[in-house]
Order: sequence, then structure tokens, then C-alpha cells
Amino acid sequence: MALAAVIHAPHDLRIDEVPDAAPRSGEALVRIAAGGICGSDLHYYHRGGFGAVRIKEPMVLGHEVAGTIEQLGEAVGDLAVGQRVAINPSRPCNRCEYCLAGLQNHCLDMRFYGSAMRFPHVQGAFRQMLVCDAAQLVPVPDRVSAGEAACAEPLAVCLHAVRRASDLLGKRVLIIGAGPIGTLILLAARRAGAGEVVVTDIVDAPLALAGRMGADATINTASEPDGLSPFERNKGAFDVLFEASGSAEALNSALAALRPRAVIVQVGLGGEALLPMNTIVAKEFDLRGTFRFHAEFATAVGFIAARLIDVRPLITQTVPLTEAVRGFELAGDRTRAMKVQLSFE
Repeated sequence: MALAAVIHAPHDLRIDEVPDAAPRSGEALVRIAAGGICGSDLHYYHRGGFGAVRIKEPMVLGHEVAGTIEQLGEAVGDLAVGQRVAINPSRPCNRCEYCLAGLQNHCLDMRFYGSAMRFPHVQGAFRQMLVCDAAQLVPVPDRVSAGEAACAEPLAVCLHAVRRASDLLGKRVLIIGAGPIGTLILLAARRAGAGEVVVTDIVDAPLALAGRMGADATINTASEPDGLSPFERNKGAFDVLFEASGSAEALNSALAALRPRAVIVQVGLGGEALLPMNTIVAKEFDLRGTFRFHAEFATAVGFIAARLIDVRPLITQTVPLTEAVRGFELAGDRTRAMKVQLSFE
């Protein structure tokens, strides 16, 4: 048996024993070392789900994980026992029409770790030992910590969002929301050649980190409600907006700062929203969604491994698995934490 962080109901997170399993052909057994607490994990912890999705049975949480290969099944290629790996939590069927078209993030039979979107739920990866498909594993150099490797999943989300924006070279970029995703979008946009990046939020602490991570300017729109007004002259200044807060109010208040034909990439999930369609039509905005990732996961691992994107400043604290409740409470406090990780070692 191995220990795992299992959600039973809102604010009922337990450290339970879960059965061990041996890897079959094409699979690997990974000893998990680190796992990052994501916003979706917090939704399950605080509210039992999000939108219409609710937990209906105990579910192991977690999908941002990395560890070391403990055992390999048969028919596994270029992997070795003892190798450090980042684990892609996305498990598309690779058979449906979308997978065959290269759109695996829209798979009709997706199994994504720690998700209650289907029943029985897809159990997550916040466990000491995890059996997974060998194809999910991306090797990580020993010089890169497990905590860094566990950041590959949120970085992949951001790389996909930046890809959805198309060309960023020399562009002026506005990011709403300075949480882990907004801050990683900042780093990804810089990597893609953005000329200027401005970040807004309603909390000072994450904005301060965004400033240290390379934002040209940061604006607290709670204490400076007119902070974007200088960018509204001559029909707006920004070429691209990444909305990473999930706030319809924040999105709508930023539209005046966007240039005609700006691209809006909606990253944050905040439920239904009323949009000023007259403004969107008159300024010819492109409104684009972005959902998860696929090929970007391996790219994210490569960027982290080469330190082309340095995720270390985002990791606020690492908490032992046995103190997972404390970790979740800390992760929900934006004044004290950016990215909280669990240690399984």
C-alpha cells in the first residue's frame, strides 16, 4: 500500500492508503517526489468541484507531478529505472477524430489525472507510487529538481495559450491575473519575443513577484482602478491580452486598453460572462479560447531543463504529504503563496 491525498468532501482531505500496482506492458511505476497544488485542486478542496462538476466518490487529487522510475514493464523504449521524469497527466485515447487530427487536448475519451468530470472519476497523482503509461514520461536531467519538473504541466498550459495568441514578436502584451498561470504566461510571452508586458491583479504580493520575473509594469487594479487609463489613448495600446483571472469584470474593464484587431486569449475559467459585443465587433477583436495542451508538455520540460524558463522563483514552499491540509490552506492564500508543492519523499 502507498499513501495518497484523497478528497472525500469539501475541506475533507485525507491521507489514505491506496493499493500498489505493478506496471504492465508499456507502463512504468514511478515513485512520486513532488506535486504542485493547482487551482483545480483548490476548487475540489474548498467547494467539492467547479461549475457542474462535483466529486461523487473519494478521489486522489493532483496532476502536476514528477518523480523517479521505480520499475518498468515490458515493451518500454528509451527509459531506465532510476531516471527522473516529469509526468504528463493528459491521457488522450489517440483513436478519436480529434486525436487523429492532432488535437489531443480535445479527445473524446480524455482521462486527465484528478478529474471528476467523468464517473468513475479519474484518480489523480498525489500518491507515493503511480503506475502510468511510459508515453506519459519525459526524462529530466538530474540537475533539475523534482519540484522544477513538476512545474512542467502548468508551463505547458501557458505555452499552449501563447501558441493560441500566434505571433508575439515585438508585441505589447497585457496579462490579467498574476497567479502561477499568469506569471508563467509572462515568462512564456517573453520567450516568444513579446516587446512589452504589463501585468494586473488585485493583490500586491503576486504582482511584486511578476515585477521581479520581468514584467515591464504591474498594476493593482483594486488600489488603482484607473491604472490602465494611460493605455486607452488612441483606441488602445496592447496587441494581445491574456485573461488569466477568470473575471469577466476584469476582462471587460481592459478592453478599452486594447488596440483594434487585438487578440484576446481567455485562459482563466470563471463561468458564464456577459461581454460587450458592440465593442468586440467595433474594434474587430479576436476572442480565442485555450484548453490544456499536448505537444507543449515536452517543450515545457525542455525549457525547464535548459533553464530557458526558470520556474524556481514561483515555488513558495514544499510541504510533506502528511501535512497536505496545511499545504492546501497555504496555497489558497494569495498574500502568502504563489505555488505550493507537496513532497512525497
